[in-house]
Amino acid sequence: MSQGKRRFRGGEIPTSSMADIAFLLLIFFLVTTTIDMDKGLGMVLPAEGEEIEINKKNILNCLINSSGSVLIGGEGVEVRNLSKTVRQKLAENDKLVISVKAHKAATYRDYVAVIDQLKRANATRISIAESN
Repeated sequence: MSQGKRRFRGGEIPTSSMADIAFLLLIFFLVTTTIDMDKGLGMVLPAEGEEIEINKKNILNCLINSSGSVLIGGEGVEVRNLSKTVRQKLAENDKLVISVKAHKAATYRDYVAVIDQLKRANATRISIAESN
């Protein structure tokens, strides 16, 4: 018997089912992945068409200019001191409604910082005024 050298054939990877495996992995990752949703500003808005007359002495105007400076009742206030000032005003008048109005060129970051400070001051009545 002659023993000749046997040639080793390399193993083959079956590629016929690779597309099926890739598809199943894709479906698996799509189903198991969670997508975080931005919550935005947590505010309770009134129903559409609901309008309430408010006495002018119960309105406190909060104006944000294009450079991010804030005016409360005509007085300039730094954003970091806004909650303290609003707390004092709320202590004087518990029916106070804060009307926030921002200049068109004001940044969203400044607007959110003002709303955050109003929330820290426990201001529950906030009106968002249109900017002209």
